[in-house]
Amino acid sequence: MTAELKSTSQGRTMVLTISNPEMRNALTPQIYAAGIEALNVAEGNPDLRSVVIAGEGAVFCSGGNLRRILERRQQPPEAQAQAIESLHSWIEAIRTFPKPVIAAVEGAAVGAGFGLALACDFIVAARDAQFVMAYSNVALTPDGGSSWSLARALPRQLATELLMCGQRISAQRLHELGVVNRLSDAGQALECALQLADGLNAGAPNALADIKELLNDADQNSLNEQLATERDHFVRNLHHVNAGIGINAFFDKKKPEYR
Repeated sequence: MTAELKSTSQGRTMVLTISNPEMRNALTPQIYAAGIEALNVAEGNPDLRSVVIAGEGAVFCSGGNLRRILERRQQPPEAQAQAIESLHSWIEAIRTFPKPVIAAVEGAAVGAGFGLALACDFIVAARDAQFVMAYSNVALTPDGGSSWSLARALPRQLATELLMCGQRISAQRLHELGVVNRLSDAGQALECALQLADGLNAGAPNALADIKELLNDADQNSLNEQLATERDHFVRNLHHVNAGIGINAFFDKKKPEYR
């Protein structure tokens, strides 16, 4: 069975499903390319307000295909570097995509699969889901932005433990640490993610896009730079048509319908 990234629509949400069941939804360069293409389509479609990434069946994603990685040891280093660059292009596309992206995690999120979930704006996970940075277990180091994401999401000691010890951490524990946003019953992560997406879809797209941009820039900005950026975004959004819709709806005690 060929590995692929399936794309469907649920109302105003695009659902991207990693489908590689024989390899527990392991990632491939074809999936990376399809992910970037799908985000480009979603960005250009005003009817789509959010994206959910899920895995087919009972597993989110087992990360990279170790057999393929082993084969690349017989090739020039540039071959593996190119494959990692393809993954990183998808990670960057998710981070800069101007609409909310939600990971719906069932079963296991391993290695680059864990990194993929961390790249999303929200993580919804089944209570029995497990996450593991398995790189050190096979004498490798992380990719997919995992070290960047964990260093910002967790205390250094815990991020170090996850990356160096390669042990599993439960969705419940990550929820307690603030990394997982929502917990669901087993088999209900996608449904829970779609409910979260529905709430986000009702928001003002321009405001949500700018909030994501502000959060992405915050790490590299000084306080003064971030204050100036917040000012500019606020003024721009105040003069957007959606601010008038939202403020007037607040005073009229009505539900706003943003454009």
